[in-house]
Amino acid sequence: MDPAVGTVDDAASEPRTIEFYAPGLKHWSTKEWRPTNPRRFLPVSVTGSACALNCDHCGSKVLDGMVSVGLGSNLFDVARRLKAAGSQGILVSGGSTKRGFVPLARHLPWVPRIRDELDMRVVVHTGVVTPPLAAQLADAGVDAVMLDIIGADATIREVYHLDLSVDDFDRALGLLDDTGLRVIPHVVIGLHYGRILGEYRALELIARHRVDTLILVVLTPLVGTPMGHLPPPSLEATVEVFRAARTLVPSLRTNLGCARPMGTTKVALDRAAVDLGFAGIAYPAEGTIAYAREQGLTPVLHEWCCSMSWAGVDDDLTTVRVS
Repeated sequence: MDPAVGTVDDAASEPRTIEFYAPGLKHWSTKEWRPTNPRRFLPVSVTGSACALNCDHCGSKVLDGMVSVGLGSNLFDVARRLKAAGSQGILVSGGSTKRGFVPLARHLPWVPRIRDELDMRVVVHTGVVTPPLAAQLADAGVDAVMLDIIGADATIREVYHLDLSVDDFDRALGLLDDTGLRVIPHVVIGLHYGRILGEYRALELIARHRVDTLILVVLTPLVGTPMGHLPPPSLEATVEVFRAARTLVPSLRTNLGCARPMGTTKVALDRAAVDLGFAGIAYPAEGTIAYAREQGLTPVLHEWCCSMSWAGVDDDLTTVRVS
């Protein structure tokens, strides 16, 4: 264990397992783990590659790798085709409207059939929900809801190009809290052009609401976006946010999500997450599973999204416990 990282005070009470996740969001494998079915959990975009915001950190590029609900099709038809090809769950996402939410309304009525007839999990990325959208999500019975929480008005305006405030993100969390759905907030560390700006306030907002799992990701500048030339936040600053998240609400399940810089930085971040008692890590760096075992943890491997931490080891999705 790196003494510079340290652990939170309640580390001894953490479960003696750590979960690792490998959804089919990208092609991935290491010498330690090669997933058996990369199509088990896939992302679906209800807007294709279109997004009204064209955020500076993404430029809509993230949508390019998603399965599209095209013209003349519907979400159930897409899910049925994916099921036939081996998928057991989908992340329903897409580009945002200028008001900050994904236009999901006409797609949500298909969710009960996808869950009941196809026996598939449906996790939804919503953006900043409105009261009607929150009600529609509850009526549809989605398995979980994901949204980014931003803690700085400047980041909302300058990076997301939204005419909203931190209060609007707080209000969205409250609306989702009221539905009783599983709520999975994400915080992007370094979102303000690689700087730490609103991350700590975002954590404070999240701590005030009932949420199922907190997912932390780290800005990874994408080529061809306005941030493509920028460095990610420093390792030290990122680990401090990790530590703050674990200290603020030690009982909250915290996962390290898909996005983070590669190479030696990824290795260091993954080890910090292990040391700080994170419950799970998506796409672990080479050697991270072995490192977790060295710390006395039993790795559990899931071929689905880290937002599905609630599914558990007894779920019927493929799970491997590494002794």
